[in-house]
Amino acid sequence: MGNKESYDQMLEAAKSLTQDQIKKPLIPVGTYIQEAEDLFVWSAKDKDQLMNAGITESVFENLNICAAALRHAQSLWNEEKKSREEAEQQWLDESPKAFEFRDDLLHAFRYAYRNTPALLANVAAIAEGDDIPDMIQDLNDLAVLGQNNIEPLKKIGFAEDKLGSAAELSAKMADIRALANGDKYESSETLDIRNRIYSLLKQNMDEINNCGKYLFWKDPNRIKGYRSQYMKRKNESYRNNN
Repeated sequence: MGNKESYDQMLEAAKSLTQDQIKKPLIPVGTYIQEAEDLFVWSAKDKDQLMNAGITESVFENLNICAAALRHAQSLWNEEKKSREEAEQQWLDESPKAFEFRDDLLHAFRYAYRNTPALLANVAAIAEGDDIPDMIQDLNDLAVLGQNNIEPLKKIGFAEDKLGSAAELSAKMADIRALANGDKYESSETLDIRNRIYSLLKQNMDEINNCGKYLFWKDPNRIKGYRSQYMKRKNESYRNNN
C-alpha cells in the first residue's frame, strides 16, 4: 500500500480524534517516521512475546500504515507551508508598490474632486487608516468612486484604466495576504490532519515501545530497539553540554 492509500485509509480515524487526543510532534516528523519504520522491523522479531503481553495484531498493522500515512500528510503540509512562505515573500515584494499606487490615486482624487465637497469627503473617508486591510479595501473603494465619478478625473488627464488596475490589484493583494497569513499555522486544516495522523502513529508506537520496555527491561540488546534513538542522542548532547 502506498503513502497516499495509507493516508486515505487513516483519514477517517484521524478526524475522529478528540482535541485532547491530538499531539504535536516533539521531534522532526521525518525522523519520527523513520523510527516508526525501524520499530516495525525490530518488533517483528519479538512479535509473539509482544502479543502475549497484550499487543494486538492491529497495532502492528496500524504502525506501518500510520507511518506511511504520516509521510503523505507531512508532504501535503510541506507543500502548503512552502506556498505560504512564497506568498509572504511575494507580499513583501509587491505590497510597497500597492501602498504607493493607493497613495497616488488618493493624490489624484483629491485634486480632481477639490471643488466637489461631497466627493472630497468620500476621498477623505477612504484615506482614513493605513494598515494592510485598509490599503486593500481603499484600492477597490477608489476604483468604484472613480468609475462612478469619472468626468472630474478625465479633466485632469487621469488615465481611466488605472481604475480597473486598482480593482484588480485589490483582489490580487487580498489573495496574496490571505495565503501569506498562513504564518498563523493554527488555522491550517492540512496541519491539523498532519497532527492527527501523527497522534495515531504515536499511539501505536507508544503501545509497542512501552510493552517492549516492559518485556526486555533486563535485556539491553533488545530494549534499545524500543527507545527513541533521536531522544537518546539529544539527551546525551544536553548532558555533555551542561
